[in-house]
Amino acid sequence: MKQIRIHLLACLVCISAFTYAQEADILNQLAEIAVINQKVMMPMRDGVRLATDIYRPKTDQPVPIIFSRTPYNFNTYRDGELATRTLETAYQAVKRGYAYVVQNERGRFFSEGEWDILGTPLTDGYDAFSWMAEQNWSNGKIGTLGCSSTAEWQMAVAALDHPSHAAMIPQGYGAGVGRIGEYYEQGNWYRGGATQMLFIAWLYSTQHDPMAPKLPEGIGQEDLLRLQRFYDMAPRYPRVDWSEGLAHLPVQDIIKNAQGPKGIFEEMVTRKPNDPKWYEGGLYHDNMDFGVPSFWFVSWYDVASSPNLALFNHVRENASDPQIRDNQYLVIAPTLHCAFTRATENTVVGERNMGDARLDYDALVYGWFDYWLKEEKNGIVETLPRVKYFTMGSNKWQESKTWPPANAEMTTFYLDSKGRANTRNGDGMLTPKRPIRDNPDSFTYDPMNPVTSYGGNVCCTGTAIQGGAFDQQEMELREDILVYTSEPLSEGIEISGFIESTLYLSSDVKDTDVTIKLIDVYPDGRAYNLDETIQRVRYREGYEQEVFMEAGNVYEVNLTPMSTSNYFEKGHRIRIEVSSSNFPRFDRNLNTGGNNYDETVGIVANNRIHHSRRYPSSIRLPIIK
Repeated sequence: MKQIRIHLLACLVCISAFTYAQEADILNQLAEIAVINQKVMMPMRDGVRLATDIYRPKTDQPVPIIFSRTPYNFNTYRDGELATRTLETAYQAVKRGYAYVVQNERGRFFSEGEWDILGTPLTDGYDAFSWMAEQNWSNGKIGTLGCSSTAEWQMAVAALDHPSHAAMIPQGYGAGVGRIGEYYEQGNWYRGGATQMLFIAWLYSTQHDPMAPKLPEGIGQEDLLRLQRFYDMAPRYPRVDWSEGLAHLPVQDIIKNAQGPKGIFEEMVTRKPNDPKWYEGGLYHDNMDFGVPSFWFVSWYDVASSPNLALFNHVRENASDPQIRDNQYLVIAPTLHCAFTRATENTVVGERNMGDARLDYDALVYGWFDYWLKEEKNGIVETLPRVKYFTMGSNKWQESKTWPPANAEMTTFYLDSKGRANTRNGDGMLTPKRPIRDNPDSFTYDPMNPVTSYGGNVCCTGTAIQGGAFDQQEMELREDILVYTSEPLSEGIEISGFIESTLYLSSDVKDTDVTIKLIDVYPDGRAYNLDETIQRVRYREGYEQEVFMEAGNVYEVNLTPMSTSNYFEKGHRIRIEVSSSNFPRFDRNLNTGGNNYDETVGIVANNRIHHSRRYPSSIRLPIIK
């Protein structure tokens, strides 16, 4: 037995040594081709210094820069162990002739100053561009790259039109979208006036408590290089089961209840969708110009597909410089948030098989940067489709000159029933014929027993929700879900574009929510969710005001558009679900008309969806002709 233990220990030592050798190998490879300068404290105009690692080719010639600014930890060592992810990214850039520069936002890890999610000064990005452009190893051209929170800052800084900001590749960038047309996302904080709860779970493990210890201001690079080997400034947060944690009331105390850090959340949760503070920080809004050629990457099962696509269209239509308008390109993949490169020849998203969803992302990214930062005449802007999008169902990549495709024709389907659309076993119909009589469908919405989020277009909620396409049949047995289904299709149809919906609602409470979900129903009954949205009814007339309901009145509610590209095969059916909750994807409306975030007691709502000649509840689908 003793010999076995010795043998196992020896094996573990060998494995550990092999792993360390592999990790050290990338650092050695990088050192062979790159000048490595870590923990450079880059000064901003107000004297705050941001921690920056620089990897640049060993050459006397000036080189272009790929710049990534992030709130996340990129320190070379984690708990005393070598971390290789940033090194591998740097190696790929340097071997292609680029300097790779990665920087922490102010107030994050080794960077000085106070951190404010979505409120970091725009001047930080501008000042970083100026500093890098002035270095003798720089050719003055900078491209920005990143996904999620490493992308969100790029849009607002692009509005400043720094002369060195030559190109950008934002991926999964919804957290940087403020107001775009009818979308008042405010950095994914809201959808239709309802709070998206992802940021609560995210901030628990991200925001720095103001009482946490910090390094002294003005600390030198030599000390930082020494400290980074054994002190990476990363707090270690106890894990929380967010499937339970997000259910706590009041909402404003969720992080406190989890014994999490204090921080910006306590203030942000009190803001309304059009609060002036949303317009003071680092979000991009549609009254801002845009000055950078951009290659946008969006995912169908991400938290912000629709506003992301709306932003792409907004820039193409509204940038003041025609060259900028004409140099916007887009890829839409069928993946989860920032999972582009994880697609395989057999890509499964949730439970649905998407087939081969791979693209050569390295070729796309570096082809784009080679053109704009190195001025290589590689023909990418001539050969790259304006929009390359993946159609689920048929499981194929397609191309278009616009989004939606120019041959998409908005086709109206009406909700109808005999007054009993509750559950998938009810009599709810989705029909091209406008109903005549009003047989409203009634359901009870109890905020203490909300409809549970199952799959969907989400990110960052920890254990609370698994994103993607999942069979909704069991969910559709709930009495508080109204189900409207078309007849089996006599021929296959492709739906690609924005999906609009109008519902007519009456209720016995001052305020409630309306939710909707678009679904592809297979002949065997499987029902896969495509997209979903919500509208807080008090904001039905706009986000500048709150207008409450009166009992006995019927109100028109237009929901923020959804988006998808899906081929419904012959024999499939189109379905929508309507309810008043999708929790914890969105916060529960407690139906009181109060603040919601500081309340602990809800009111049961008796809601009715009307459909008739007078109240034509409908969904408008972009069918490819």
